[in-house]
Amino acid sequence: MPSPSRRALIQSGLLLCAAAVAPRAHACEFFATTLRVTHPWTRATAPDADSCIVSLKIDEVTCDDRLVGVRSPVATGARVDGADGVDVAILAGRETVFGDGGPTLRLVGLRHPLEIARSYPLELVFERGGPVAATLNVDYGRFF
Repeated sequence: MPSPSRRALIQSGLLLCAAAVAPRAHACEFFATTLRVTHPWTRATAPDADSCIVSLKIDEVTCDDRLVGVRSPVATGARVDGADGVDVAILAGRETVFGDGGPTLRLVGLRHPLEIARSYPLELVFERGGPVAATLNVDYGRFF
């Protein structure tokens, strides 16, 4: 039987090896059974703003899915590309980027201004993957 210090050394080595081969999740990655959501963020909003655009990336999609809902306590609702509601196809093996050059996801009916360097709860609901509890980060902002 190994001594207690030798046992601790062996356990530490095994944990280090397991950590090296296990997939790493970053602080701004959120997972459903069918996909990964990366870094949901928005800009700080002016005190009188009633909406904000949410940017994020969806990838590692294993089967076709649909984004069918978005909820956050900071807004009364959400819409995509100016349409009422949310219903966006997420295709297997493809990357979907909301924001620059892709579909636009907008939280509407903001209940209060979104402040720089804060984070707020965000739930994305997928038809097959189910709900994904995420964090909406406010990264930077411009007031014109």
